[in-house]
Amino acid sequence: MHLKFMSAALPLCLLALGGCDAGTSPGSEPAPRAAAEGDGGADAMASRDPAPGQKATNGSPEDKARPLMQAQVVMERLGFGPGIIDGKAGLSFTNALEGFQESRDLPVTGELDPATREALAQWDNIPATRMVTIPASWGETPFTALPKGMAEQAKMTRLGYEGMAEKLAERFHTSPGVLAELNPGVARYTPGQQLRVPNVGADAIDATQVENKDWLATLHSLGVGTDQPDVARIVVDESEGWLKAYDDDDKLVAMFTVTTGSQYDPLPIGDWKVKGVAYNPPFAFDPELFWDVPDSAEKQRLPPGPNGPVGVVWIDLTKDHYGIHGTPVPETIGRTESHGCVRLTNWDAARLAEMVSGSTKVEFRK
Repeated sequence: MHLKFMSAALPLCLLALGGCDAGTSPGSEPAPRAAAEGDGGADAMASRDPAPGQKATNGSPEDKARPLMQAQVVMERLGFGPGIIDGKAGLSFTNALEGFQESRDLPVTGELDPATREALAQWDNIPATRMVTIPASWGETPFTALPKGMAEQAKMTRLGYEGMAEKLAERFHTSPGVLAELNPGVARYTPGQQLRVPNVGADAIDATQVENKDWLATLHSLGVGTDQPDVARIVVDESEGWLKAYDDDDKLVAMFTVTTGSQYDPLPIGDWKVKGVAYNPPFAFDPELFWDVPDSAEKQRLPPGPNGPVGVVWIDLTKDHYGIHGTPVPETIGRTESHGCVRLTNWDAARLAEMVSGSTKVEFRK
């Protein structure tokens, strides 16, 4: 992790998308303080893996019927994001498999073929799911339904989660629907309740490595750990819909499915660099920058939050008005267009933010 770079990057940031406009604004107010999760609560739900060769104790007999979900949680732990963990094959799962295969010098098929199964076999004792207890501190989290209009959203102090199901889904990189399937008969979620969730990992957090306490709370909330590889270069392929991250030895260490550009706001093909990172950024809405919004609409300044237009983080690039960021709608990644920027799930964007530095190169290609 690049602590000095991270803590210094864009402390006061207003964001606007039209080509996804980002930049410093010395006269703007700092972002409102994020709601803290509490270290104890987050640690209580962190993954507890068996030692190599030992049998897991927190899985479920039904996990044998979830081989795709088990592969997803293993690849997610290794840095090859399958998107929403749901135990189903799809674009994000295929991309994750291809990334894992490339990193292990396997034939890149995008399929869970025999060679890939053999390579993944060392993690067979990592179960597809685990049981967790919703922390008592989550009972202090305010949940508020978000108004549809930006003018109404601008009056709020934070664009937070609308309910416990949404918050749990983001923490375990899944969807409310998958949580419902794993916990049949559970009508609502409350603190102190035990639930079965996807067994996401790579979520160990060293609080001494994070100066920004609001960002620390966000990492806890998303189950994203601080022990991430350093990334020297990033490649985003527009036609393939993925982002690859390489270390100093040019080894592929992470791969995520992304949404990039549109016919109105195309991805700026070329070579760029990372300028900085804005954590939990606010959002400056300028209708003149949106092709699909009337110019007569009023400008708005939206507060930060996971349900803000750019999610929990903005990775600023040397290409003016463009960046890599999160999203309030993870199910749309790889399925819809963006306003020119590169969009990931909030958890993947947060993980990538822990990998980059001011020397990280970025290539956008068709």
